[in-house]
Amino acid sequence: MGASPGPEGAGSPQKALKVAVVEVQAVGASWKQVTMKGLYFQRSSTSEELTFVFQERENLPVTEDNYVKLQVKACALSQINTKLLAEMKMEKDFFPVGREVAGIVLDVGSKVSFFEPDDEVVGILPLDSEDPGLCEVVRVHEHYLVHKPEKVTWTEAAGTIRDGVRAYTALHYLSHLSPGKSVLIMDGASALGTIAIQLAHHRGAKVLSTVCSLEDKQCLERFKPPIARVIDVSNGKAHVAESCLEETGGLGVDIVLDAGATDHSLCILSKLDPPDSHCLFLKGATLAFLNDEVWNLSNVQQGKYLCILKDVMEKLSTGVFRPQLDEPIPLYEAKVTMEVVQKNQRRKKQVVQF
Repeated sequence: MGASPGPEGAGSPQKALKVAVVEVQAVGASWKQVTMKGLYFQRSSTSEELTFVFQERENLPVTEDNYVKLQVKACALSQINTKLLAEMKMEKDFFPVGREVAGIVLDVGSKVSFFEPDDEVVGILPLDSEDPGLCEVVRVHEHYLVHKPEKVTWTEAAGTIRDGVRAYTALHYLSHLSPGKSVLIMDGASALGTIAIQLAHHRGAKVLSTVCSLEDKQCLERFKPPIARVIDVSNGKAHVAESCLEETGGLGVDIVLDAGATDHSLCILSKLDPPDSHCLFLKGATLAFLNDEVWNLSNVQQGKYLCILKDVMEKLSTGVFRPQLDEPIPLYEAKVTMEVVQKNQRRKKQVVQF
């Protein structure tokens, strides 16, 4: 008779357990050992043109204090405001790309109080983030994140969070939208425009919108609740004021939001009027510039900012926000797609899915 297997024989439970432990440890260490690629941009010294490149990333430092290590599941693409970066003296050789992220918490620092591993979160990386959102794993301070509702998909969360913040900033904090007000959304079929229309409707406002093409017009005409008037400006803007006066019984609209501005300085007027300072004075109008980055330029607004992020996710979860998203793309297509996004040639929000 052959000898029976010893305590650590080929078929023993003890050996199988050791192998399993080694495999688990290897999986847990894989995030530290794997070499990851992230997308960055480089600015030409002779022009405003940006060059997007993938670069190998060094291993992330140990997660400390209030920082969270995040496995990115989706990252939305937005135009990069190079003028703002220059004003903030934040120019460098290679700048990380991708800031609107959704993902799973892998690890948390010792001072993190809002999150724990395996939480599903969403947020916007700060302007000075060293990590590109277009990477498998990033490190981010917990005060830039909120929990993602379970019924919201990764792409929906990443694709809505920033336009939601912009719409809130414009309509709630700059123009003080309230029920019964009339709002004109310029370029309402854009990614920001659609979210702004939905937020204005939710607040009980009467919404008018301009469009630049037949396709955009057909898109907005399908909105529920319906938009009071869709104004086609593809052949010029001469009749915009007349249309607004006709729709409002000669009173004009209370708020104008330009959702199609390409430099991210979106203008809001409290009365529809030409951009002449004397006319604005006679109307008692207010001109404001929408820069959604102001929330993170000072810690004073941190509480309000987190409330906005949470409310955007809640409205997305309940169906108030219905973002216009393009089909998600893989990471390797992000470089070419980002070049298109930077030239403002995308109508729907583009999201990279990991």
